[in-house]
Amino acid sequence: MQMLNGGGGAVWRFKGNKAAKEAASVSMKGILSRLFENCSRDGKKNILPLGHCDPIVYPCFKTSAEAEEAVAESLRSGAANSYGPGVGILPARRAVANYLNSDLPHKLKSDDIFMTIGCCQGIETMIQVLSSPKSNILLSSLVYPLYHSYAIHDLVEIRKYELLPDQDWEIDLQSVEAIADHNTVAMVICNPHNPCGNVYTYHHLKKVAEMARKLGIMVISDEIFKETIYGKNPFVPMGIFASIVPVVTLGSISKGWLVPGWRIGWMAMNDPSNVFKTTGVVESIKHLLNISPDPSTILQFALPNILEKTKKDYFEKKNLTLSQNVDMMFDALKEIPCLVCPKKPESCTSLVTKLDLSLLEDITDDVDFCMKLAREENLEETEEDRGGSELTGTAKAATLIHSGDPPEAEDALRRRFGSPDPAAIRRKPEISIGVERSMLQDAFVRLKSFFTRHVKTQTI
Repeated sequence: MQMLNGGGGAVWRFKGNKAAKEAASVSMKGILSRLFENCSRDGKKNILPLGHCDPIVYPCFKTSAEAEEAVAESLRSGAANSYGPGVGILPARRAVANYLNSDLPHKLKSDDIFMTIGCCQGIETMIQVLSSPKSNILLSSLVYPLYHSYAIHDLVEIRKYELLPDQDWEIDLQSVEAIADHNTVAMVICNPHNPCGNVYTYHHLKKVAEMARKLGIMVISDEIFKETIYGKNPFVPMGIFASIVPVVTLGSISKGWLVPGWRIGWMAMNDPSNVFKTTGVVESIKHLLNISPDPSTILQFALPNILEKTKKDYFEKKNLTLSQNVDMMFDALKEIPCLVCPKKPESCTSLVTKLDLSLLEDITDDVDFCMKLAREENLEETEEDRGGSELTGTAKAATLIHSGDPPEAEDALRRRFGSPDPAAIRRKPEISIGVERSMLQDAFVRLKSFFTRHVKTQTI
């Protein structure tokens, strides 16, 4: 409490919530602002946003004409100007069920769908539903940082399982079983995986389902990139295995239709055995949505036409551009030995690399690499709210220790990654390919120049 100025001993009896600060400390926005501060403003080099999770700002990426017309029609109709129910309006819920059912043996009904403000609200809602004393959730060693932020804020313990880069980034099921205990409530998977860009096979996902059933936990399947696949592996929804384990599918139109600013998503309960109802999960979701902001009614009314009328060639054209960018950057990185890509991605908008510090003489770790790259080459993000940078979630969070943050931020980092030593964090810089081709070409020139400047002389 603080003393009032001239208050004769009186005090202010309120203060800000530290939980929010701690949660934000591992978010993309908070960390990117620190990285941006390292870029030069001398005008010699423009700040190049090599990492970017919003391709729509570039001319080569546009949303579909059908989606735009659907929103315009919804607005002109005058039927979407009122409040909607907390769970979402019926036409939108029915449309999502129909959209997902094309791949599922156990058909979803409209009552199995809950509309959300983008996929982010789905993540937040499920973390809150699962929050209880001593509960823990299982996250992969590389995952979208917002899962960490919400878990930290809601006091849910995070436990990290490993991915296997030499096996198409499959989940290390032995590591899953090793970290789970009687307080584990859920396992989060991302398929297609962001940022690794792999698409899990039917065989592997079935093993994941059987493991989750053995542990008595639900699976939360983040499938936001299901319409962004350009490799050989077909997309397999986790909901196919709902007869084995109950699955909550999270999705939205943000990535597939390139409209992240529209903020419309969903949660789907794949649960033919009604486990979510008998355990109170569905009831908790409804209660939370009744005290949360609703998704835009205009977007909900537009959603059936967006999902039903967008032509297949729209996705093919978008994914071809991403595939071409991946091919170019994957081949170009062969000239920069310190950045090794273990597997060419088949989905999403990122290319994950491994940083070989043994080839560099004055770089201490992945964080130092990225900070110096920003200072020397202006190779960094340009705005705080643009997700992504040339860092994976691990490296992004590690910047906390290098930015003079208070001890609680470092504690949050350690809880997030389950490591007592920040130096033990894996070195996997991430490069976004959801940008203009010319930007990737410029980025390669700057990366090569940076490598040449910092490479050990005996390795040349």
